[in-house]
Amino acid sequence: MSHESTYQPNSGFTRWLDARLPVVRLMHDSFGTFPTPRNLNYWWTFGGILTFCLMVQIATGITMAMHYTANVDLAFASTEHIMRDVNFGWLLRYIHAVGSSMFFLAVYIHMFRGMYYGSYKAPREMLWILGVLIYLAMMATAFRGYVLPWGQMSFWGATVITSIFNAIPVIGQPIQDWLLGGFAVGNAALTRFFALHYLLPFVIFGLVLLHVWALHVPGNNNPTGIEVKGPQDTLPFHPYYTVKDAFGLVLFMLVFAFFVFYAPNALGHPDNYIPANAMVTPSHIVPEWYLLPFYAILRSMTFDIWFLDAKLLGVIAMFGSIFVLFLLPWLDTSKVKSLRYRPMMQPFFWLFVLACIGLGWVGAGTPDDQVFGLNSPVDFKMVTLGQILTAFYFIYFLVIVPLVGIMETPKPMPASIADSVLKGRSAAAAAE
Repeated sequence: MSHESTYQPNSGFTRWLDARLPVVRLMHDSFGTFPTPRNLNYWWTFGGILTFCLMVQIATGITMAMHYTANVDLAFASTEHIMRDVNFGWLLRYIHAVGSSMFFLAVYIHMFRGMYYGSYKAPREMLWILGVLIYLAMMATAFRGYVLPWGQMSFWGATVITSIFNAIPVIGQPIQDWLLGGFAVGNAALTRFFALHYLLPFVIFGLVLLHVWALHVPGNNNPTGIEVKGPQDTLPFHPYYTVKDAFGLVLFMLVFAFFVFYAPNALGHPDNYIPANAMVTPSHIVPEWYLLPFYAILRSMTFDIWFLDAKLLGVIAMFGSIFVLFLLPWLDTSKVKSLRYRPMMQPFFWLFVLACIGLGWVGAGTPDDQVFGLNSPVDFKMVTLGQILTAFYFIYFLVIVPLVGIMETPKPMPASIADSVLKGRSAAAAAE
């Protein structure tokens, strides 16, 4: 969404800089006067919150890297050194560890918001694709970071996850050998994971810049899903949305601070405070909570189909569950973006959200756990629930989204963004 620049340099230096490198003008036009739909709600603040989380992770990560040693004999001790001997090292590590969970919490809310309001639809397909790429890079970064403390869960998590590449014919073994730098999780793997964990946040930062650029071409989507039709539909980003985003960020930081200071290990696993031991396997190996849904999908494939064995099917399903997100802009056949006006689609969306949460719960348990408890008369295991939820996950994208878009009759939509805002105010005034 292009708009005429209103930036006016007010000193000799800014005029000189603007004529040679108009970076101040770019920031002013992109984040100051940029016309933004006037009806954005607080769900839109998570874009700014995610930028904050990324900056926190980069800053704390660089600082801790100065004290960390990527060696299997010293990694665990160097992590404890950061916690015990480095000034405020405990705070840095807790902010970084909790920050990864807060980062994923914010990105899941951001993605579900985009799905609910149809922010992936034309002309914002590239915006959505870049967002999914950021999500993939976040997953890769988080997995490698989980290995670095070199505790029991770090070592065995890396062993289990890297072993899944063995199931891929022809190229699987070379990929696993490249990831590990050898035939098992050891010093070469730890060094590679540390290097990639340090590098990938800067890749994410580059993708975020592309994401913001892609956002500024068509402009923001909004809760009605109606495109901007004139200046009456917009407000300048500053001060209206900078203040709103700042308030949302403060609330988010309160939640962040609660976990850092009162429950820093609540989202982690106690086994990671035990040094890695290749001779002792933990009773239950799980990744971090934000990767559990995909872990549940991987484990749900317990059967063979033709020449595809269960392990390969699990790998295909896990990667397919992410790949299908790239196809969402073309799978959705509805002309209406926002689910506010799609009554038939709304319940399916909320069932999908519940299915994702359910997959996370299944991933945290063992396949043989009983869903209704140990003493339940009903023999209904976690693996069975995982298979049902996995099936619904793919049915949602490949069947429900395309078919409902064709079948449903949307509600009447307002003529413009301004009209939707004015109608809302009129309704509120009448209620008073």
